[in-house]
Amino acid sequence: MRTRIIGQQFIRLAQVDSTNKYAADLLSLNKAAHGTVILADEQTAGRGQRGRVWRSAPGLDIATSVVLLPDGLKAPDQFLLAKVAALAVHDVVAEAMRITVGKPDRVRIKWPNDILIDRRKVAGILIKNEVVGGLVMNTVIGIGINVNSSELEAEFNATSLRMETGVEQDRLGLLEQICVRLEHWWELSTSRPAALDDRYRELLWSKGRFTELELDGAPITARPVDVGPDGRLLVELETGEVAAFGLERLRFAPR
Repeated sequence: MRTRIIGQQFIRLAQVDSTNKYAADLLSLNKAAHGTVILADEQTAGRGQRGRVWRSAPGLDIATSVVLLPDGLKAPDQFLLAKVAALAVHDVVAEAMRITVGKPDRVRIKWPNDILIDRRKVAGILIKNEVVGGLVMNTVIGIGINVNSSELEAEFNATSLRMETGVEQDRLGLLEQICVRLEHWWELSTSRPAALDDRYRELLWSKGRFTELELDGAPITARPVDVGPDGRLLVELETGEVAAFGLERLRFAPR
């Protein structure tokens, strides 16, 4: 890996139920260093946000988890980790789009940390943090990217890099790039956290335009404005009121 830390401990598995679970088991045994990366050629029980199943094609897509050990990160600030992960994956997907079709601006971050090409989901991120005494002791960042898949279920409105670019992608090369960008944003999160916030805000899907959402299960129309330090999405309601809601209450309406 072309990194100093992230990916230097690299574990590749032919098959596993969940890379996140595998990483958590390593942490429980004190066998996972900061920056450990686990890649599965086949993941049989991957999970996404809200407990949804995350499907990936064996040998074609990326199912990976990265272990980070923050130093002094307070629990109220833990959404910073979601920004680091989302920006890293965005960068890699956008670069693949730039090289092949010249349109990196089609890639956006859908709050909290899905990656879209136009309106279609190409990558998802699931983060599990262990908090002790008000501090984040460790985090496992699970990343799933549809790389070379071509048979995706229509109900999930998903796409893959190969479907968008028409070019078969180097799965391991993309993973290395993810490690490089993760290290970049991780270091920037301590040296220049405002730059992290600005870039995440700039890439926020549907920012500044009214869109359909669901609040407590009921449909609403609102305009995403920003994301607070606690990870809640700030939206402008049709009444002009600006309010902040967490993932447990607010979601984008299915398309």
